[in-house]
Amino acid sequence: MLSGSSTLSTVQELNAHLDDPQWVVCDCRHDLSVYEAGRKDFDKSHIPGARFLHLDEDLSGPKTGTTGRHPLPHQRTFALRLGALGIDNTKQIVAYDASGGCYAARLWWMLRWVGHRNVAVLDGGWQAWTAAGLPVTADRELIQPVTFAVATPGADAVTARQIAEHLHDGSIRIVDARSADRFRGENEALDPVGGHIPGALNRFFKLNLESDGRFKGVDALRTDFADLLGEASPSRVVHQCGSGVTACHNLLAMEHAGLGGSRLYPGSWSEWISDRSRPIAR
Repeated sequence: MLSGSSTLSTVQELNAHLDDPQWVVCDCRHDLSVYEAGRKDFDKSHIPGARFLHLDEDLSGPKTGTTGRHPLPHQRTFALRLGALGIDNTKQIVAYDASGGCYAARLWWMLRWVGHRNVAVLDGGWQAWTAAGLPVTADRELIQPVTFAVATPGADAVTARQIAEHLHDGSIRIVDARSADRFRGENEALDPVGGHIPGALNRFFKLNLESDGRFKGVDALRTDFADLLGEASPSRVVHQCGSGVTACHNLLAMEHAGLGGSRLYPGSWSEWISDRSRPIAR
């Protein structure tokens, strides 16, 4: 188990457990504009023992045209993939990427979604690991498949129908993790329609980070989210973004700050706009 946290791990802590068979490192590096970029980076160099998970192949399910750009896979499908990577319900997982933790946070949330709480994101990611001069390799780990059993209850996922039903009754507070310009409906390059879900608040996920790519301290994050949410309790908060990926970063930041209980809308903006009857704001 991580000492005192199931949200973030330091590079020093992970390095101390590199030879621990109960710890599994997961490489989630990705580039939305270059499909194979993460896999190529992994093949070139990665943290020893790491297993690679691709955002589209491992952390997403089939697209239907109405489920957004990165729909969740079936829980059983995800569990089978975890087992093939040697991950069972006893393992401590540490996930990393090279993008401030946004892709690693998707794996962090998904593991909690299937009932696995022993998971953390490497604070500072690949950059912090290499800057510390810690070991890297191009070798692949010999993996012995195991069985991962889905446990319930896991982290909560909110549907588009639930969003629509409660959009105006004050029972939810939607937090959009996209950049401010995309939130306003400007410079939209990933989705065919710009704007945001009416009533949503905007917190660009990168605001959770210091200039060195590590997460802000607990007190700073608590202050930031208090300023954003006012008196709204974490249980009322629903996180979304463009496709349910960077929203996990805000959820992780809240959890790390002791503000647990918020939920994810996995379909996010790309699913919301697939039905033209749903309202949008700019």
